[in-house]
Amino acid sequence: MALSLASQSAYAATVVPPGNRSAEQPPIPGASAKRTRELSTTYEKKYQKIYNLLKKDASLRSKIRSTAAAYGIDPIHIVGAIVGEHTYNVDVYDRLQTYYVKAMSYVNQGVSFGYNGESIGQFIKRPEFADCLKHKDSYSLWSCRENVWNKNFRGKSVGGNAYPNNRFSAVFFQPFYAGQTFGLGQINPLTALQMSDMVNRVSGLPKLNAEDGNVVYKTIMDPDLTLPYIAATLKQSINSYRQIADFDISKNPGLTATLYNTGGAEARARALANENAKRKADGQEPLLPQENYYGWLVNSKLDELKALF
Repeated sequence: MALSLASQSAYAATVVPPGNRSAEQPPIPGASAKRTRELSTTYEKKYQKIYNLLKKDASLRSKIRSTAAAYGIDPIHIVGAIVGEHTYNVDVYDRLQTYYVKAMSYVNQGVSFGYNGESIGQFIKRPEFADCLKHKDSYSLWSCRENVWNKNFRGKSVGGNAYPNNRFSAVFFQPFYAGQTFGLGQINPLTALQMSDMVNRVSGLPKLNAEDGNVVYKTIMDPDLTLPYIAATLKQSINSYRQIADFDISKNPGLTATLYNTGGAEARARALANENAKRKADGQEPLLPQENYYGWLVNSKLDELKALF
């Protein structure tokens, strides 16, 4: 069913109201269900586990609050991203200390990013990537490189090398096993590299270098260092929807959680903007952005999550 809203102001983005657009939760992917079965648990048990960690750890809540303030977002957006990841994608550790231990175990193994013997540093020196160097901020730079991968390399043979039909982040930035993300916010290394400049500017953390995998991994595994990257990712999604699709999604943590889960906020905002331009030309009302299964859970648990803060 089409979802409509009041006419948009020429001067301000349309505020998407809180709450779910769907009365029922959208379908949960099979991979998530398989992981949950393998852990002999349920989504509700996993939700309660991450909820209890947040509830009993006042220090973590304080850090979430201060990080959110620095990035100009409501802390509930950070909480929503963390809760969604640990309900559907991974199991939460009982204590934050375990994340620090895991961080060091990966760093001690030695982390490098590459594919089939070619480091990421070598790969992005190829002429296909030359035009990306005009971008001076890390988000635009790595987004450009991701687009070049999709256009020129993904699922193709180039110079005698066959490249998988898979995401840039999956091919070059998962050195230990497929589908791997890390830490409290389950951030993948490519996302961290994209957000590096914003985090440096707002939080003062050192800029990340793709050729120093150890530092990238330690950053996204360490709860104290990863929170700014979670916040920056959410802020970028809010900015993309405001600038591209003319929607203010800052009042709907289910939408920011959805985009945190899916990635590609900019492309999704552009697709929605294009769809709404067609609808406007046809005399139809524009569509609202809509939550997926992950964001739907966050919105449905909003009252008790907000009560933590």
